[in-house]
Amino acid sequence: MLNEFIYCPRLFYLEWVDGLFEHNADTAEGALVHERSDSGGGRAPGPDMANMEGWEGVARSVTLDAPSLGLVATIDVLEGAGGEVYPVDHKKGRPQPDGTPWDPDRYQLAAQVLVLRENGYRAQGGFVSYRATRSRVWVEVTPDLEEAVRKRLAELRLVAASAKPPPPLVDSNKCPRCSLVGICLPDETTLLASGDAAELRPRRLIAARPNAQPLYVQDQDCTVGLKGGRVEVRRGDDVVASVRRIDLLEVALFGAARITSPALRDLAADGIPITHFTYGGWFKAMTVGIETNNIGLRIAQFRAADDLDRSLEFARRFVNAKIRNARVLLRRNGGSDCRAAVRDLARLARAADAAPDFEVLLGIEGAAARTYFGALATVLRGRSRRLRGLDFSQRTRRPPRDRANATLSFLYALLTKEATLAARRVGFDPLLGFYHRPRFGRPALALDLMEEFRPLIADSVLITLINGDRMRPGYFEERADAVVLSPVGRRTVISAFEKRMATEVRHPTFGYKVTYRRALELQARILAAALLGEIPAYRPFTTR
Repeated sequence: MLNEFIYCPRLFYLEWVDGLFEHNADTAEGALVHERSDSGGGRAPGPDMANMEGWEGVARSVTLDAPSLGLVATIDVLEGAGGEVYPVDHKKGRPQPDGTPWDPDRYQLAAQVLVLRENGYRAQGGFVSYRATRSRVWVEVTPDLEEAVRKRLAELRLVAASAKPPPPLVDSNKCPRCSLVGICLPDETTLLASGDAAELRPRRLIAARPNAQPLYVQDQDCTVGLKGGRVEVRRGDDVVASVRRIDLLEVALFGAARITSPALRDLAADGIPITHFTYGGWFKAMTVGIETNNIGLRIAQFRAADDLDRSLEFARRFVNAKIRNARVLLRRNGGSDCRAAVRDLARLARAADAAPDFEVLLGIEGAAARTYFGALATVLRGRSRRLRGLDFSQRTRRPPRDRANATLSFLYALLTKEATLAARRVGFDPLLGFYHRPRFGRPALALDLMEEFRPLIADSVLITLINGDRMRPGYFEERADAVVLSPVGRRTVISAFEKRMATEVRHPTFGYKVTYRRALELQARILAAALLGEIPAYRPFTTR
């Protein structure tokens, strides 16, 4: 952690205080470099042993603590000769162009020497071993270097005690290969903190789309299990699907689809959540591993939720963005038939931004919903040639009364699941929101986050399905006065939903392209930055 702190104080804070970590190619290669030393081996004699003078052995993965320094060190390799010991610290890269070690490596090695000294060993210095050049670089721990290490340790503790992380590095060449760049968002945070989006444009440091993808299992006689490094879906003795664990973002189970206990335990422990839906498509539960350590964010979340003024500030932005995005969808798809609704929604968006309290804001959102869904009915009417029952008259939810509403309710359930997962990845408690009030089992914060994405994702997919004439009579089941999707209907809707989530869109604030799935996580991280005081205000995702 001393190494990380000297490299980047913000990186240290995110890893040590918030408990956040992500692997990338560099961290994976570093783990391979340490594979032999981490396996242990050899035995270092205690400093008071009579045979210390004659010890010239090698010990690997030696862990010592130094209470006065407040450090614990695991030394990769400890060598002895002539009554002295020499720590050897392995690095995968190369030294500086002049052959000297980088500052983070030098300070880390010096700290190991100080730990050895506090434990009674004679140690003048040690080696940093760089794998890329197959070279060892000697570091002698002089009084000046010792004083510098103690000074940096004091700075580290001050940063660790802070309520929020240090600001990100500005335009640093350290950021592109950092494994936490997608969590830290250095350029994006700097842009939002400056409030001047015209002059500052962030570099493209994060991938447009996640490497992993969700696995949906809805066949009632299927079981999810593990075999080697793969997740298998079996129907009896037959394997119907097989996915590498590293390619898996989540497992979504519908109805009576099952998962084995070892798979449930190991996937959750690896940070791969298992989401549970009813047969009819309602998002009911989520199985996850041990909670994230980002307690500072949760404290800020709970404090803001108790502050009505702060909660109202966030709620206004959620509702304003939702209305604006709904207006854009109607303008793009409705033509002249929706001009009046587009005009009314523009007025209601402005009103939402200035709502004096939650009651007024709820009234504005209700008026906007009636206007929007009334116009959406006009957009969808008569579009499906094969299935006339898809005509949309009004929004009905519990239960959906027609096929269009059944499709839309299922899409909203999928979007709620995505927002819940995004909130949890960032470190939020998904159950405590700012606009949606807490209710047993309801992911209120996820509902807050998804407001601005409802028209962009769920409603857009509904229009695509109907305009593309992709729905069939067999895709629905009618039960009394309610309509639900059949398994084949859900499969079609899931396919369209995933295609939309994988669609790249230009981020309105940062200017680069990301998928909608990545955009949802970005918005959750922007909300976290606003709560922690890193940026002045939450900036929602709106399209022009």
